[in-house]
Amino acid sequence: MLLILAAVFGVATLCSLAAGAVVRRLARQSGAVVPPRPDRWHTAPTPTMGGIAIVAGTLAGLAAVVFRPDVLAAPIEWLPVPLAALVMFGVGIFDDQLQLSPVAKLVASLATGAFLVFALAGPEGGLPSIYTLVAIVWFAGICHAVNLLDNMDGLAAGIGLIAAVFLAVLLGDHLGPALVVLLIALAGALLGFLYWNRSRARLFMGDSGSLFIGSVLGAASLVPVYNAPLAFISPAVIVVLVLIVPLFDTGFVLVLRRLAGRHATRGGIDHVSHRLVSLGFSERSAVRILYLLGIAGGATAWVLIESRGVEPMLPLVAIFGVLLTLIGIYLARVPAYNAEDFVALQKSSFAPFLKDLAFRWHAAEVLLDLILITVSYYLAFRLRFEGEDLDNFLPYFTASLPVVLGCKLGALYGSGLYQRSWVTFGLRDVATAVRGVLLGSLLSVLTAAYLYRLVGFSRAVFVLDALLLGVAIVATRASFRVMNLVAATRNKRSRRVLVYGAGAFGQTLVREMRANALWNMNPVAFIDDDPMKARRWIMGVPVRGTIEDLEATMRRYSIDEVVLSSPSINGSVEHRIREICAGLERPVRRLHMQIS
Repeated sequence: MLLILAAVFGVATLCSLAAGAVVRRLARQSGAVVPPRPDRWHTAPTPTMGGIAIVAGTLAGLAAVVFRPDVLAAPIEWLPVPLAALVMFGVGIFDDQLQLSPVAKLVASLATGAFLVFALAGPEGGLPSIYTLVAIVWFAGICHAVNLLDNMDGLAAGIGLIAAVFLAVLLGDHLGPALVVLLIALAGALLGFLYWNRSRARLFMGDSGSLFIGSVLGAASLVPVYNAPLAFISPAVIVVLVLIVPLFDTGFVLVLRRLAGRHATRGGIDHVSHRLVSLGFSERSAVRILYLLGIAGGATAWVLIESRGVEPMLPLVAIFGVLLTLIGIYLARVPAYNAEDFVALQKSSFAPFLKDLAFRWHAAEVLLDLILITVSYYLAFRLRFEGEDLDNFLPYFTASLPVVLGCKLGALYGSGLYQRSWVTFGLRDVATAVRGVLLGSLLSVLTAAYLYRLVGFSRAVFVLDALLLGVAIVATRASFRVMNLVAATRNKRSRRVLVYGAGAFGQTLVREMRANALWNMNPVAFIDDDPMKARRWIMGVPVRGTIEDLEATMRRYSIDEVVLSSPSINGSVEHRIREICAGLERPVRRLHMQIS
């Protein structure tokens, strides 16, 4: 079977690659080009209708197994999937040519989804009515999620490739050989299309391509539900994780557009990819970050399948959900609507209540800690006990969880943790978090001793719980600083700065460069006259030697300017620095600190 799949993948890739060249030529001749638009991030007219190449490659890959009737057996079980995808491909062709309204596309996707669900379930039906409605909406939702994701070169095609491979590998037993071949053929076609669609794109897929990709993924993801109806939740979790990028991007955009008082169908540069670029990442880096997120979702799904149980998946899904939530909150802080990002929320009748609740009581922070405490406590039991022992001790976890939540939330509040800023989280804040965690663990042990005489509990559980919770709280609080640091160091628009002087002034300067995005300065290296600091890292910035190493360091790190951080850097030293920078045609500036 592996040889067959490899052949399918290769045929689809080559056919899509060749078809892409033909489509590009015909699109230019027929005028099917997209003019430069701010929301498409391109500066020259670009041919579209690349969906034709994707469909051609997919069908060619599927046709490669025509000689294997055993693979294409029972067409009634798999044929509705490619047929629904071809219908949505036709809708996309009409949209590319005639610009259908969003409502028309929504109705078409829902109607196609309804017939697809009927065909998969059969005349007698296979699931309760509520699941049928969810399945129809799911199909339409995935179609439009991939359509919305097609907002940057190579993004929708790459994410579609990753999702198709993970679906085929992880749910192959439920999908059947024909649908596995279809997904592998789609993956191969997308790989061939990426040759034309990667940055800078020479061919766009258009709505015909994005709707076809979304319909194949959405329809195929429904099949495991019907093949394993008793495990509806488990396949659903796997599918959500595999398709996490289009789902996350769509949910993120719809929520923030609503909070900004904008229409949900009004386009713009407000997607996750756009906000990553606004943070300073290049377009290629933003796309790669979302590729990694898609791979992380698929890898998480693989771990859940390997764990072979529902209970082990809960902490892992919770951790992944917390990670996505933190990323979403951080990216929501990036302006995208001309200072009107939360205007609808601010004008609402309950705005005073939300302001008091969110900014004074830190309700979201408390809810996050509620999840972290629960997950940490549960993981501590799972790490301490195995097999039959775990089954015997889990009832004590369930019984004591409310008490543990109360003790730990109270201790965290009493420690002053909720008065700390995430953006400036530092060592003193770490001490506060550790104090709150230790106090909460102590109160939990005392309460368990009073209520249960510690029967059914293990000291190791409380130790593991304290360690896990401490790491989780510190990691979540430090996440914004880490994201700020990554964004600052990867910002392509920032000037690369060498700071001369790694003392207190230099460290203050580096800290301010990273905190103040308006400066557009990225500190990449220190030079210091103290040889004891050479070859060390200070504030995450390497000290690359003394003045003798200045010119070589500037050349090696492509330095744009040098900043003198201390008043003591003067005289012959300053003259020598300015001489070297003048030879390299780089400016020199000096930090001035004044209190008046």
